[in-house]
Amino acid sequence: MGSARDEVLGRIRRALADRPAAPEVPRAYRRGGDLDQAARLDLLVDRLIDYKAAVRRCSPAQLPDTLRDALSARGASRIAVPPGLPWDLPGAVTDDGLTAADVDRLDGVVTACAVAVAETGTIVLDSSPDQGRRMITLVPDYHLCVVRADQVVQTVPEAVARLDPDRPLTWISGPSATSDIELNRVEGVHGPRTLEVVLVS
Repeated sequence: MGSARDEVLGRIRRALADRPAAPEVPRAYRRGGDLDQAARLDLLVDRLIDYKAAVRRCSPAQLPDTLRDALSARGASRIAVPPGLPWDLPGAVTDDGLTAADVDRLDGVVTACAVAVAETGTIVLDSSPDQGRRMITLVPDYHLCVVRADQVVQTVPEAVARLDPDRPLTWISGPSATSDIELNRVEGVHGPRTLEVVLVS
């Protein structure tokens, strides 16, 4: 006599015995973009601003000063940084196992990113050393993210092709926001209330 589990699985197998073959999934969607780099960057900035994210643009040489200016304007004196972040920032607290309570007491977080999608205004983090653990970007109220021009693609399929599916991915489209059935918008529920992006080109 079989177990209840065997009985249930047997019934499922019998019910599926005459099912039709699954159709082939069409994969003819657009994979690449047709915009040049300048147009991709402008489109990304437009989408980020539409999502109520703040955007600063700078050259690589201006990046350290731009980061310090952004943090100063925010009044962020103590910020979480992932261990692989290459910039020396005032008030940086390196995440070497910080708890959620530790991170919550800080003024924000600064990270790099893995890729950004111009058409959707989306920034993707993959927990690389310069991006850190997902927790440090979801707990603080303020996230300052550095995006290099060569990381900006036009379409989502282009972004997916660049990413490792085995890594923990966080897709960010503007500051955290949600709304109820009456469309009352609430920000900061599932992540930072304020997203600021430094676009380096």
